[in-house]
Amino acid sequence: MTNTKRSVAGTAPHLGTRALNRATLDRQLLLRPARISAAAAVEHLVGLQAQNVKPPYYALAARLDGFAPEALSRLMADREVVRIVTMRSTIHTHTADDCLTLRPLVQPARDRELTQFRKGLAGVDLDRLAALARDLVETEPRTMKQLREALLREWPDADPQALAVAARCRLPLVQVTPRGLWGRSGQVSLTTAEHWLGRPAGPAAPPDAVVLRYLAAFGPASVRDMQTWAGLTRLRDAFERLRPRLVTFRDDNGVELFDLPDAPRPDPDTPAPPRFLPEFDNLLLSHADRTRVVPPEHRGRSWQGNFAYCTLLVDGYLAGLWRLEEHALVIEPFGRLTRAQREEITAEGERMLRVMHPETSYDIRFGVVRS
Repeated sequence: MTNTKRSVAGTAPHLGTRALNRATLDRQLLLRPARISAAAAVEHLVGLQAQNVKPPYYALAARLDGFAPEALSRLMADREVVRIVTMRSTIHTHTADDCLTLRPLVQPARDRELTQFRKGLAGVDLDRLAALARDLVETEPRTMKQLREALLREWPDADPQALAVAARCRLPLVQVTPRGLWGRSGQVSLTTAEHWLGRPAGPAAPPDAVVLRYLAAFGPASVRDMQTWAGLTRLRDAFERLRPRLVTFRDDNGVELFDLPDAPRPDPDTPAPPRFLPEFDNLLLSHADRTRVVPPEHRGRSWQGNFAYCTLLVDGYLAGLWRLEEHALVIEPFGRLTRAQREEITAEGERMLRVMHPETSYDIRFGVVRS
């Protein structure tokens, strides 16, 4: 367990950046391969960022012992996990149970998102739109283009894009298979979560319960950290209700951090092996203060405009980018690597390739260091 010291900013013990790094990596199943199922991992991590099809598969390959892409693909085919817009208005892969309870939890954020399209929805009855859209997608899955065209016939003066956004915000729309299956392709076709899963949505997950799950997967964390992850506001009350059940710390800036009393907080010197993460991995997106994983000098280097790169962790921190070319895994570190680090990265790259592409031969090469 981490040695702590009293913070000058308060009476709570201090947790430095490296201690936070190791604690978060442990919760994220990135310190050592976890011997749990793909379904259990998706549940523990409260979903996987899934803006593209492949990232959830690579995310689990970095975290699980014995993972095979077919395991997640089978869960999706069997409708035990689904792709749906939830946290931060982005697509996540969630378990069916989480889909039916977390989507209602973030409905206030979807309502706020919809206000940005108010001008394009002038004169549109949103309740009627939701009912019509539900009937359309439950009759048969529809693409966004098909949904826009059908809604535009009812409201020809409205903005077509705003009509489709309104349907997505008002309804829990999931992407149906074959979209999302490993080794398969398919356009985005949508139906409601209730129709796809064959059962009604549950009540919204209680905020207190979700706080506990967030801390188990991303803690220790501040209120702002969780609000960043969820895309929600006004979560302070849930943390305050839970305060008697939690422990608190202060980070290097004096910010109060909450945590589960028995959650792992490894020694800051615990080794952290290299890890190849996909673009949009939640490890890099789920805290207001990301310095626990992203060194200040590398802030913004995993993005260019709206494009996100696949990222490399070295000693637990963002340290480079990677990509697959036709016959090579190309690794581009941000700084100089020791011989030992290069050997460890190469070994982890070979392991990742065996898991994700066992029938393809790739060379591993280090590219030009990015400035």
